[in-house]
Order: sequence, then structure tokens, then C-alpha cells
Amino acid sequence: MKLFTINTGLFKLDGGAMHGVVPKSMWNKVNPSDENNLCTWAMRCLLIEDEGRLILVDTGMGNKQDEKFFGHFHPHGDDTLEKSITALGYHMNDITDVFLTHLHFDHCGGAIKREGDKLVPTFSNATYWSNEMHWNAAIKPNIREKASFLKENILPIQESGQLQFIEPIDNSNFTSNIKIRIVNGHTEFMMLPLITYKERQILYCADLIPSLAHISLPWVMGYDMRPLNTLEEKERLLNEAADNNWLLCFEHDRINETCTLQKTEKGIRFHEIFKISDL
Repeated sequence: MKLFTINTGLFKLDGGAMHGVVPKSMWNKVNPSDENNLCTWAMRCLLIEDEGRLILVDTGMGNKQDEKFFGHFHPHGDDTLEKSITALGYHMNDITDVFLTHLHFDHCGGAIKREGDKLVPTFSNATYWSNEMHWNAAIKPNIREKASFLKENILPIQESGQLQFIEPIDNSNFTSNIKIRIVNGHTEFMMLPLITYKERQILYCADLIPSLAHISLPWVMGYDMRPLNTLEEKERLLNEAADNNWLLCFEHDRINETCTLQKTEKGIRFHEIFKISDL
């Protein structure tokens, strides 16, 4: 197996929304906001070469939206999805599978691109993986999530015939080296890949634990649909991770990529911080 991080650029989100009930006096120390209260976040995906497959986990925001849309989120930085994949020596057509943790725009926007007047899959040879429970929540969104589920990111996947559904059973196998952990606090049936790599297990945290600071249990995003569920899910998975020496990989932390955990008198905290490329 080969495992790589894929950086797709940076963007900005409201600091209060990203940190929920945590006071700004605390979160501003770890991710300082600008004059508009916006903090900078990464869109870090994973690329897994294993068993003859090349699997991309999430796709970032993409670049097909209009100027008004991007004006809300200020995408910036030199990294793009295609640039990061090709820098590793792969071609976009080499991707065999696109595993979408969930269908919020900053996780699946890069799955679809504009080709003239058409919206088509970015990865023409790939199977796109979601689950039916989450898909149905995304195509008929509640009022609170409607701004995150954009039809132009979602419907063309199904229309292309490249969409397949995973049975959303917690701890089920996607491949022999990738298990799926199901969580529902952030959104319906979000799927977190738990990857066995070099005799270690790495949990790609998506939006359950978007950054290192969010390891702390009270740090729950205001975007979460069921914050009390998120608390329970974080506590359960963090204890499992600490007991089994898992690594956590953060999708949105602009500085910290991966860490190990330790149990302390104040609860579970990070232990060592490093990059997947250092393993």
C-alpha cells in the first residue's frame, strides 16, 4: 500500500461557527481570525494505492463555482486537486475510486468539473462511493444544511452512472485494508475511513474532528446537526483510538496533518504531531 495526503487548497470559514460554544478568547489562540472573524482551513484529502486500486478520499471544493460563491469562502493557496495528484506521478484518469465521506461542498466539490456547458465527473474512470442514507439527506436537504449540499456537486455523479452506494454499517470493510466508521452528529451517515498502513491504523476524521484543537470534547462545530451525538461519537472513537494507538488525520487543520493520542488527567489529548509521509 501507498498512502499520500492530497492538498487541494485553503479556504476561510467563520471562526465562531467552526468552534461552536468555545469562546473566541480560546480558539483565536490556535487559529487566529482575520478582521471579518474568518479563520483559514485546509482541504486535505487522501490518496491510497492498494490492491490494484487508486482510491481518492474526498475531493476538496473544486473550481467550478462562480465568483459570488467563492467570495464567501475565499479559496487561496497554490495547491489544487489536480496539481497534487499529478505531482505524485499519477494522472487524473488513474483514479479508480472516489470515496466521499459526505457531500458538503468542501468535501465533494472537486468530484465534478465544468466541461463547456456540461457538468461531468472529474475522474472519468472512477466509481464514486456514497451511501443511500446520506445521499437522500443531501438531495432533499433540511433548511440548515441546504447551503452545504449543492445540486451541481451531487446530481451529476448519479447522472454519469458512476455512483455506487456502500451499505452504511459501522466497522464494515471497504477494502481489506480500509474499514468504514459511521457517525451521524455532523450530518447523516458520514463515513470515516480507518486505514491500516504500515501496521498502524489511521482514522481520517473528516468533519467529526476537523482539526487538532477539536480533539477536545467541547470543541464541536456550530455546523453539526446533532452536537450531542458528536460529543458521544468523539468520546467513543477517541477512546478507541487512544487504546489502540491509532493515528488521526485532519482534513481541515491547515498546520497539523496527523497525530497520535494520549490519555491525561484532563482527558484525551494529542501526543505527537507529524505527517503521513514521515511514517
